[in-house]
Order: sequence, then structure tokens, then C-alpha cells
Amino acid sequence: MENLILSLNVVLPLFLLMAAGYVAKQLKLYDMNSHAVMNKLVFKLFLPVLLFKNIYQTSLDTEIDGRVFLFTVISVLVMFGLLFAVIPLLEKENRRRGVLIQGIGRSNFVLFGMPMAELLCGGEMATTSLLIAVVIPMFNILSVIALETFRGGRVQIRKILVGIAKNPLIISSLLGLVMLASGLRFPEPVDTAISDLSSIATPLALFLLGGAMEFSRVGANLRPLILGVTGKLIVMPAIFITAAVLCGFRDIELASLMVLFMAPSAVSSYTMAQQMDADGELAGQQVVFTTAFSILTIFLIVLIMKTLGLI
Repeated sequence: MENLILSLNVVLPLFLLMAAGYVAKQLKLYDMNSHAVMNKLVFKLFLPVLLFKNIYQTSLDTEIDGRVFLFTVISVLVMFGLLFAVIPLLEKENRRRGVLIQGIGRSNFVLFGMPMAELLCGGEMATTSLLIAVVIPMFNILSVIALETFRGGRVQIRKILVGIAKNPLIISSLLGLVMLASGLRFPEPVDTAISDLSSIATPLALFLLGGAMEFSRVGANLRPLILGVTGKLIVMPAIFITAAVLCGFRDIELASLMVLFMAPSAVSSYTMAQQMDADGELAGQQVVFTTAFSILTIFLIVLIMKTLGLI
């Protein structure tokens, strides 16, 4: 029961924010033009500021096992490599291919990483914070590559590189890494403004995601949606959490890696898919349904790991 409550405490608030957005849309409190403008604002301002803040404010004071970073980088690259190889065999439509690769490969680590790791292990969160600094730029770059590759027409390397260079989430992540490495800090009023702006990103992104949901369209996307949810919540955690255990990771390192691979699809994957001419409808449904079903899968994974005494 304790593990179920833990899962609910992390996942349920996200789901309720999406429900609020859906209800507000049904009550006609805003229209799709307003939705499009706000969605663009989230993608180009609020989410970049959130990513910058999470990386910029990471603590570097704690000694950390460097193997966990090597494992993370290799695992994320292998995961996306597998998805690039397998998804085109299972899905024929280009606009869905990029969405599925991004949705399965890119987890909601920014939202889930710190709270889940703290609930699981408590204590020092430096490992999770630094993993966020490593993983987020990788997720964004690999997601841009996936969406640009399957945007339609002939694959153009130059176009993909330009898309990476111009992506605001990647730019903000890299700026955060530069500030983190340099040790420079903004004056307190600037830090406060950054924190205030970043606090808007997650609730507004989830609210807009709920407003974009059309449940009458779930049937049309049922096959790729099942593929995306199964891949995100069952297949990838089974492969990479098992690999982490076999590599000898335990406690906070294992908890951080568990969250990385068992968290649902990233909220920003919906926003990015919309902005990059991919199937935004499928991307949004994948975020909603992986978030809903992750209550069960997170509970089961946590229960197994705690029963085995690994965390």
C-alpha cells in the first residue's frame, strides 16, 4: 500500500492537471487559437527556462560514482538506436514514426526524477540532479533527430543539424551546462525570476495537453498508441532496469536509473511534436495514457525492487 501511495503522489497531480485542461476546453474557456499561442509560448520560453534552471542549479559538491553516467549515456544511445531500427518496421507512417521513437525513448525525467528518487531513497539528490543535466540534452537532441528524420521527404542531414541548433530546449540545456561548468551564478533577483518562470512550465504544459485531447480519436490511433505505451512502460524498463541491476547499481544510483526508464513519456514531447509537424495528436495521447498507466507499472517496479532489497 505504501508503494501504491508513493506512485499516486507523483503521478496523480500530473493527471489532474491534464483533466483540468480538458474540462476547461469543454467549457469553452479558451479556443484552439489561444491553445496554439500558449503551446508555442511553453515550447519557446517556459520549458527552456525550466530545463536551464534544473541544470544550472545542480549541486556538484557530492562525490558520485562515475559509472552511473557512463551507463546512462550508453543506455540512452542504445535505446534510441533500437527504436530507430524497430519502429520503422512496425509503423509505416512517417509522422507517427518520429513520435513513437521520441515518446518511447524520452521519459518525463525532469518532472519525475527528483521527487521519485527522494521518495524512494531520501537523502542526497546530487546523483539524480546530475543525471538530469546529462540526460536532458541527449533526449532533446535525439528527439529532434527522430522528428526531423521522419518529417517527410528525403532525409537531409543539414536540416537535422539546423533543427538541433535552433531547438530552444537544446539551447537552454547547453546554456545550463555552460553555467554549471563555469560556476557562475546570477544575482538573487534573477535567480528568483528564473525560478518563477520555470514554475509555470509544467502545470501549463499539462493543462494544454489535457485541452488538446480528443478521446473520440483514440480509436484511430489505437495500434500505435498500444505500441507506444507498451514500449515506454514495459519493454524499455524491463531491458534497461534489468541491465542496471546486473551492472551492480543499488540504492540512489539504481533509483535514479529506475525513474529514468520507468517514467512516462515527457510532457514536452507533445509540444515538440506539434511544433515540428509530427503527429501531435498521437504524441499527446501517448503522454496521457503512459502517465495514467504508469501508476500501475511504477508501483509494480518499485514493489519488485524493494522486495528484492535493491533500493
